[in-house]
Amino acid sequence: MVGFAIAIPLIAWRLYSRIRRLVGRQRSKAWRHWFAAIFFPLLIGLLVLPALHRPEALAILAAAIVTGAGLAVWGLKLTRFERTPEGIFYTPNLHLGIALTLLLVARIAYRMVEVALAPAGRPTGMQDFARSPLTIVVLGILASYYTAYAIGVLAKRRALLAATPPSPT
Repeated sequence: MVGFAIAIPLIAWRLYSRIRRLVGRQRSKAWRHWFAAIFFPLLIGLLVLPALHRPEALAILAAAIVTGAGLAVWGLKLTRFERTPEGIFYTPNLHLGIALTLLLVARIAYRMVEVALAPAGRPTGMQDFARSPLTIVVLGILASYYTAYAIGVLAKRRALLAATPPSPT
């Protein structure tokens, strides 16, 4: 129970900071996009390893990856990009960002309820969490979304940098 008391404020703070970052215009920082483009495929690799021995888990993960990549393509179409003398900025779609954040929060909250209501003596470790098809779906969607979105932002950033510089206003 003490773990929940510590986890709930931490999750609430991360949710608040994540949503706050989604609201409004953001400066494009290449290192951040490159980090996402490298880190999230590694996370997908970590999800693939245990799924290799379970064909149904591998199929679930593949579907989640395709779904996340499709959402990223859609998200990139909804994202506004602009080049100014101060740099390159982008404004991601608020509704899609909040929906993806809430998807992760809902999975974590559901797991916390599962652990709290589990009968005494039943194992409720991280292995059970990681083996769950629901966890595979959520993490697969998020990891592939952030990978594809970061790659798309990098491509748009490169195109904007190659274009004629904006005139100062």
